[in-house]
Amino acid sequence: MLNGLRNRAARFLQRPGTADLRPYQALLPAIADREQAIAALNDDELAAAANKAAHSADDTAICALGREAARRGLGERPFDVQLVGTLALLNGRVAEMATGEGKTLSGALAAAGYALRGRSVHVMSVNDYLARRDAEWMRPVYDLLGVTVSWIGQASTPADRRSAYAAQVTYGSVSEFGFDVLRDRLATSEAAKIVTPPDVAVIDEADSVLVDEALVPLVLAGAADAGEADGDTAQIARSLRPGRDYQVIEDGRSVHLTDQGTRAVEAALGGIDLYTDPHLATLTRLNVALYAEALLRRDVDYIVRDGKIHLVNASRGRVARLQRWPDGLHAAVEAKEGLSASETGEILDSITIQSLVRRYPTVCGMTGTAVAVGEQLREFYDLEIAVIPPNRPCVRVDEPDRLFATQGQKERALADHAAAVHAAGRPILIGTLDVAESERIAARLSREGLSCVVLNAKNDAEEAAIVAEAGTRGVVTVSTQMAGRGTDIRLGGAAGDEGQIAALGGLHVIGAGRHGSSRLDHQLRGRAGRQGDPGSSVFFASLQDELVTRHVPDARPPTAIGQDGETPDAASRDTVAHAQRVAEGVSLEIHRNTWRYNTVIDVQRRAVLEERDRVLGTDAALRALARQCPDRFTALQAIAEDEVLIDAARQITLWHLDRAWADHLAYLADLREGIHLRALARGLNPPDEFHKEAVRAFSGLLADVEERSAESFETVPITADGADLTAAGLKRPTATWTYLVQDNPFGTDIDRALRSVAQAMRRLLP
Repeated sequence: MLNGLRNRAARFLQRPGTADLRPYQALLPAIADREQAIAALNDDELAAAANKAAHSADDTAICALGREAARRGLGERPFDVQLVGTLALLNGRVAEMATGEGKTLSGALAAAGYALRGRSVHVMSVNDYLARRDAEWMRPVYDLLGVTVSWIGQASTPADRRSAYAAQVTYGSVSEFGFDVLRDRLATSEAAKIVTPPDVAVIDEADSVLVDEALVPLVLAGAADAGEADGDTAQIARSLRPGRDYQVIEDGRSVHLTDQGTRAVEAALGGIDLYTDPHLATLTRLNVALYAEALLRRDVDYIVRDGKIHLVNASRGRVARLQRWPDGLHAAVEAKEGLSASETGEILDSITIQSLVRRYPTVCGMTGTAVAVGEQLREFYDLEIAVIPPNRPCVRVDEPDRLFATQGQKERALADHAAAVHAAGRPILIGTLDVAESERIAARLSREGLSCVVLNAKNDAEEAAIVAEAGTRGVVTVSTQMAGRGTDIRLGGAAGDEGQIAALGGLHVIGAGRHGSSRLDHQLRGRAGRQGDPGSSVFFASLQDELVTRHVPDARPPTAIGQDGETPDAASRDTVAHAQRVAEGVSLEIHRNTWRYNTVIDVQRRAVLEERDRVLGTDAALRALARQCPDRFTALQAIAEDEVLIDAARQITLWHLDRAWADHLAYLADLREGIHLRALARGLNPPDEFHKEAVRAFSGLLADVEERSAESFETVPITADGADLTAAGLKRPTATWTYLVQDNPFGTDIDRALRSVAQAMRRLLP
């Protein structure tokens, strides 16, 4: 009764995760009542019944038919709680379901339900692997319900994509959906477009997609020149010494030269003055090279594979195959590693995850950890959370954290603890924070005679097989970032000795440190104790962990330390918890800044896209140019048909429209870099000032496009075969490529602005 009162009070206060499940649960008896009759249908009758139920918008029938389709197609009868999750999704909620509770099937049944009602459904995941796996895994269910399904991935050709989008349900990573939208925005004909209009988005791992991925805009770039690695600057940066020549800012996100370092650099460059106007470009290159040398760590922030730099996704420990650093930083890391520079390009367009997802009239999703970011889901996406209870109560034992003074002491104790648990035969999963730590811990375990399987960004292609066997007797698995791995750890693995492993205590999870988000901690813990299985978890942390040194750099040493370095100091435990809260606050602020600065850009982009659609779909461009260039238009009518002239006018106008938008984005990027100094000088709000300047800069854009198009219409060679834009210098990029660009890699804009002022002032003061 007390819990019921608490739940009602929480719902009254509209706290995240308090959506009332009773309307969904009330449908369960009716769903069960239909089960026997539906089981008697043959496959064709089942599909016909699904189609009939769709037209009546009957959630009860859809769930009952979906349950039978899952039983026949997968050999799995959905639990009642899975159907409650499906009903929550069909009502536009984010369903929080614990690891192992069958989110994938609940999502598939909801997607099928929307599709049967005539809706087009995009199921968004965090990566290509999960998208393809889930589409193929759930295909038998869709087939039995008469719903078509397909998937897209990085390797999909335009023809593959067009076919996939023609299906009623299309699976793909959020980035692939976003990149296809960006590519369509540069289409020069309606026939070249690929993506179907946005309708329903079902988002798997919703917190990862909508919160973690939302920090990183998706970018479409046009190939320009071959990059050039600045080896000389990299060599100078490599020669500098920390503490003496440069200082790393306490948060670990930025670095600056000391006076001694400045003198050393100036001497190495022939006695120049770095802080004078002629050498500002040199100063910028040096700062970027120093950042690459001092702050970006191989096997932590990136790995080197096949002669290329591959960034590591901080929230998932995976290689981010399409991700690059901006502002010359990527080339600086290539120079640091002695690699050839990759191709450069200019930004043609970009889209944030918020803008991408909010295009869809209906959005829902599922994840294991949504409540922790419930306020963000509500603030940025207008989404509410329904917390679905587990099918069986969780009996996992979560031990108190073990805290140590140093990182070395922590890792020694962790290895000893793992050895003791391993001696009993229990499977162990050790979750680490980065690639380097995973390899360091694996090496320590090996020295102590424990063989282990390592899963990190260097071998993530083998992840499904590794994770699937992590519950086998005596197996020790070391993995970076279990979030988003998407594969259940079943006790006993392929050997199937589930009962024996359960009798030993089940899977034991060891965290090698607290993550920057409590959600990731919960996701790691949740790998043990799935579906009522026994299991346990414990986290090992130290005051030297990056979480603490970055976010609480002035942390006091513990008052008491045991012989092995472990401390019972309550204040030190509070420090770790505080560091995690600060990290979560930083992430939220980045998310909010991404949203604030892109609000006005989204409005302007919509105006450009409306004009682009008008040009693509009508003869508006030709009519406008005919009015401005009547003599040229009359002369061309004598040598070319109207259809040719319409296409020529369209291509000329689109080229100038796309060129103007790319230039505008470049201006806004520069504006954002310097807006803080200007705003601070006047005591104004930086985002507000950015918006004002952005509006002013955009005000004449469409008029300029019309004027420039008219000028080109007079000079572009146009024959009966069409317009030769290349001959007139209106050349589109020979290729386009996509990437994810980290927001603010050098710290916040204001941090960078103030550092520049401080460095300049040091040069002026005696």
